[in-house]
Parts: sequence; structure tokens; C-alpha cells
Amino acid sequence: MDVRTSQHEPTDADAPGRRPRTGVALFLVFLAAELMLVAAPIIVLVPFAVADPSLTGDKTLPPAPLVGILVVPPILAALVAVGGIALFGGGPREGRVRRELAWRWTRRDTLIGLGIGVAGLLITLPAAAVWASVVGADQAESAVGEAFKGEQLGIAAGLVAFLGVWLVVPLCEEVLFRGVLWRTFEHWRWNGWVIFAVTTVVFSVAHMELLRMPLLLVLSIPIGLARLFTRNLTTSIVTHQVNNLLPALALLFSTTGILAS
Repeated sequence: MDVRTSQHEPTDADAPGRRPRTGVALFLVFLAAELMLVAAPIIVLVPFAVADPSLTGDKTLPPAPLVGILVVPPILAALVAVGGIALFGGGPREGRVRRELAWRWTRRDTLIGLGIGVAGLLITLPAAAVWASVVGADQAESAVGEAFKGEQLGIAAGLVAFLGVWLVVPLCEEVLFRGVLWRTFEHWRWNGWVIFAVTTVVFSVAHMELLRMPLLLVLSIPIGLARLFTRNLTTSIVTHQVNNLLPALALLFSTTGILAS
């Protein structure tokens, strides 16, 4: 498969040209979205804390705020990113968001995303198993897994958490990292492979899970390759969602007791 970098013929993602100043604007949009991602959990917790002040202590969070903290922050961050692109992205306003994010739906690229996602599991699942054996099963838990450990959410909240981890979070993260940040570097005329490497590292670091960072690097490689090969954000979104399906199912089963019933 031909890997098209920024030196090749223009596509929708390139039109109407790359501008360094627009790249600076998009980088600031990315930073604003990341700040929202950090601040949003507080925004989510405020109404619950007002209703029940004991939540500000060491009390375990009930299902509603716990699921809210999982799902709402990435959605708000993605909305900031999309709004920022609409205002400060390059080219004509019509179609700007789709063009700057390189977000196109095609059956071919969707199937490629599925294929890369499934193939990626052949690497990421053994890598996760090796990582767990090295650091220990308890230390290998993700931040989400740790937050929901031992929680019983009920079917409705469990399904929301499942859909959040499987579909919503990957969609929103791709908009930020392989949408806005990727396009920032394209405006700066970076080589496609350099963009792939840098966004992969930034994606892994941004999760703020120091111990899991090497594993996150491995997990994000197929996702970045999907974006690089097709120059279509849809492909990396689908690949990311395939990667998150098994953790999402594990979360659903552990927090609802579906298998036990």
C-alpha cells in the first residue's frame, strides 16, 4: 500500500494549501482542547458535589459521576477542537472542519480501519500480556480499569461506560491527536512519518500513565499507521475503536455482572 506523505499530490486534507500560521492556530486549539480535558472532570463533579458534599472527601464516587467523568471530558475536548478548527482553520469556511481533520467516510477506508485494527490486536494483545507479566497484573491496570475496579454500575450505567470506552473516547481522542495535532504538523510541512512518530508519542504521554507509557506506545502504532496510510481520520477512528472493544467488554462484564447472571 502506498504511504502518501505531505510531499505527494494534494487531497481534500491538503486543500487549499498548508500555512504555518494556521498550524500555530491549530496547535493552540489542540492545547485548549487538552486543557478542557483536564478541567472537565471538575465541571462534571460540581453538580454532584453540590447535591452531596461528602463526594469531595474520600468517598467512592457513585455510578453517575463516575461514568460522567469517563465520557463527558473527551466529548467536551472534542467540541473545543471542532469549534476551534471552524474558527481558526485554513481555507474556506464551507467544509473547513471536515477538510482540516481529513475526515471522510468511505467504505474502503472503514474496512481498512477494521482490518488494521484486527491485525493490530495480534501485536497489542501479546504486548499487553507481556507487559502484565513484567509489571504485575495490578500495576498493568489502565486508569479507567483502576477507577472502576470493584464497582457495580447496573446495566444502564454499565452500557454507557461500555459505549464510552468502545466508541466515544476513541472518536474524541482521534479528533484531538490524529485530527487537530496531525493537521498542525501538516501545516508546518513535516514529513508524514515524522508526524506519525510525534503524534504517537504525544498520544501516549497525554494519557498521563507513566508506567503504562511503553505499552501505550505499542497500542497506538496501528492507529497511527491507519491514519498515515489512508490520510483519512475515519480509518484511525475505526482502528482505535477495534482496539478498545475488548477493554470495553471487560469493563461491561466486570461492572454489571452480566456473565455471572
